[in-house]
This record gives sequence, structure tokens and C-alpha cells, in this order.
Amino acid sequence: MDTHRNTRRVGLYPPIDATRSGHLDVGDSHSIYYEECGRSDGLPVVALHGGPGGGAAPAMRRFFDPRQYRIIIFDQRGCGRSTPHGAVEANDTSRLISDMEQLRKHLGVDRWVVFGGSWGATLALAYARACPGQVIAMILRGVFACTRSEIDWFYRDGANRLFPDAWERLTGRLSDTEREDVLKAYHQRLSRDVAARREDAVEWARWESALISLHADPAAASPEPRRADALARMETHYFIHGGFLEYDGVLLEETGHLRDIPGIIVQGRYDMVTPVQTAWQLSKAWPAARLDIIPDAGHAAGEPGTIDALVRATDNVARRFG
Repeated sequence: MDTHRNTRRVGLYPPIDATRSGHLDVGDSHSIYYEECGRSDGLPVVALHGGPGGGAAPAMRRFFDPRQYRIIIFDQRGCGRSTPHGAVEANDTSRLISDMEQLRKHLGVDRWVVFGGSWGATLALAYARACPGQVIAMILRGVFACTRSEIDWFYRDGANRLFPDAWERLTGRLSDTEREDVLKAYHQRLSRDVAARREDAVEWARWESALISLHADPAAASPEPRRADALARMETHYFIHGGFLEYDGVLLEETGHLRDIPGIIVQGRYDMVTPVQTAWQLSKAWPAARLDIIPDAGHAAGEPGTIDALVRATDNVARRFG
């Protein structure tokens, strides 16, 4: 690994303020927050945050050269600055795809590059399946297809074998019966009122934080409670329903529409949240995509090797389509 190169790339693009932001009423009593920056006539790109429930951080903009891109980020239903915060009602994958289409039309975008990591990669794949004609190219990180095997790896048996200390924190508050199905138990606990579910939400979010990067600290400080609440409620809501997809594994099995969509997949070799197997399987079914496995990275977007690969990917797409 060229550490100097990666360090230099981390700070390649300075922080940039949003040039336009607002809320878009998407129906069902939901309003989504969006913002854009960069060149108004640049190559449009929509960046999809993870979770579900994570919210769009300003740092997401820094993967794109503002001299080349029109950068669009938004908070998905119930997340971040979208309202109502943490609401799982009228919140599923088909509605998120509809929200993306409403936002695209609202902003006057014909077609756009779709960029997403983790759950954002799930949503990107689902969107491309529903609206392939609107996708110029895709850049995905930490691919997650929301399959039962992936969810079981993280919440039943798999990651817990490598992080028993963090797993004990997550499951120690559960009864013996609840430990038989940790996802179901937390889904039920997080359906209570805000005060009653607060500690459960924080522990749910802490488990993910403990595994997210190659050098993550399982004993790290508690996540911010408000953000943890949206993340925990949204993740358990989506995961208990298999991501609201038609059937288990559909995003990896029905890939014919990807034939004409160029793609770049960036995957950490030591990703404990979404192991490399899914990215590998997707790349085999998507001939137009290139898989870039980062040898010294986990799941987080902010690790040096991953940042380097993502910036290079967005630069390559801009050169090709800008």
C-alpha cells in the first residue's frame, strides 16, 4: 500500500458548502431534506447514505470533484434532517425509490450517477433495477444485498465469533429467550416510546460502530442518542422485513438490467459488517463492473485506502461521462 498516496488523497477536495438545500414533500406525511453543491452544469451524482437510518453527512461530498460534479445528497425517509424523524410508518424500499425519482425530477436531472455504500449500495441496486434508464453509472462501497445470510452473519452467528466482547454488550441486556433471535428482540424493544427505547437504540448502534473499521474500538464511547434512535429503528424495521425486497437474494440474482450500466465496486478485504463475498458475487453477475478490493480496510468509508479508491472511481467516471 502507498500510504503517502492515500494520505494525500484524503484531503484532495476541501469541504464545500451546499449551494442549494431544501425539503421536498414526498407524500405519506414525509418530507426529505436534500442539498446540492459543485457545478450546476456538472455531471449529476446522487450519493446514498447507509444504515438504513444513518443520514447524509457533509463528508459524503468530498468523494467528488466539485469542478466536475453536480453533487446531490439527501436524507432518506425518517433520517437526519428529513421529517418526521425516526418514523418507520410508510417507510420501505419502494417508497425510497419513488422519493429518489421525485427528487431527480424536482431538481431537473435527466440521468445521474448513483453512489452508495452499505445500505446505500442496497438502495442503489434496487433503484437501478427499477429505473435503469436513469442511471449513468454506479459506484458502490461495502456491498450489502440485504439477504438473510448477510443479516444472520451480523445479528445471529458470524461476526459475534470475532467480536465476542462487543456481542456481549449487545445481547447482555436481553433475556435468554430474546437471545434466540436478537434482531426480533430489538425490533420489538425499539417499538416502545422514545424514553423506553433509548438505551436499546444506543447499544444497537454501538455494536455496528465497534465493527465498522479495521481499527475500530469495541469499547468506544456511546453513539449520539438521537442518531442512534433513527439508525436502530430503521435498521430493525428494514431487516426484519428483508429490506422489503421481492424475495431473498433478488438483487444478486436479477442482474440483467446491469449489463449496460458501468460500475465500480470498492470493498474492504476485512469488512466485518458486509463481508467481501457479496461484492464478489455481484461482480461475477455484473460484467460491466470492476471490483476493487482494498487490502487494508474494513467497512467504513473513511479509511484511507477506501477513500483513495472512491476518489479515483469518481474521477474515472467524471472523465468518462463528464
